[in-house]
Amino acid sequence: METAPLNPTDVSRLKWRCRRGLLENDLFVERFFRRYEHSLTLSQVEGLQHLMDLADNDLLDLLLARKDPEGDLDRAEVRDVLVLLRQPG
Repeated sequence: METAPLNPTDVSRLKWRCRRGLLENDLFVERFFRRYEHSLTLSQVEGLQHLMDLADNDLLDLLLARKDPEGDLDRAEVRDVLVLLRQPG
């Protein structure tokens, strides 16, 4: 898959959108951006945006693999981003 043409402003906006109320979620997201911000695909951005629509506790359950995506959230781009977010530091 091709790398998304994200310019620095797009990346900054995405990072801002991903800020969370729970420190635990922020730690997962910060590690994700440290590793992947320069190689994000459009599919990964879409998956990340779907995850950021969740409440903090629901997101944390997914990040800690207490739950798997269900319903409208059960889509390939969300699952792909979750694999990357869950990778240990």
